[in-house]
Amino acid sequence: MSRVFIIANEGEHAEQLRTELARRGLECLIVLGKNGAIEQIAGQSHGVSLLDMDEATTGSEGWELAQKMRQDMNIPLIAVMSGEKLNDLDSRIDDFVVKPWEPDEVTARIKRILRQKESIESEDVIRCGDLVIDLAKYEVSLGNKSILLTFREYQLLKFLASNKGKVFDREALLNKVW
Repeated sequence: MSRVFIIANEGEHAEQLRTELARRGLECLIVLGKNGAIEQIAGQSHGVSLLDMDEATTGSEGWELAQKMRQDMNIPLIAVMSGEKLNDLDSRIDDFVVKPWEPDEVTARIKRILRQKESIESEDVIRCGDLVIDLAKYEVSLGNKSILLTFREYQLLKFLASNKGKVFDREALLNKVW
């Protein structure tokens, strides 16, 4: 499960957002204040960070924090902001939510970013149900258990998984894999 970090100064609104997102199946952690936010998030498994631009920071500090998070960690970032700050929107954030936020909208935006992130990360991965073939590492797992294969078995499995739903005769397999 991907973790969502909520960065805000005021714990009440952040806790309300965390509760609503948890009801929708998202694991959330609250990071209070901008000071130390990057240090608290660094090295932890996460999918998205929500930065409350009105409460976590004042003035341009929110945008500076967003820039630092983008440079240092390259994590997807959703800004939670009031409508009058929409003119500040730029490449430092991936998406935004306007206050007052709706829990379903925030959840939908988080899940969209997580899907995009997963598709980018999975370019070197072939998935067929529980079967996962990591092309970069030459590893195969089934149901999170590593499977040991010979190189030829790996090539055959990779070829078949890359051509889902297609039927090959023995001769075609010999020509394609061997």
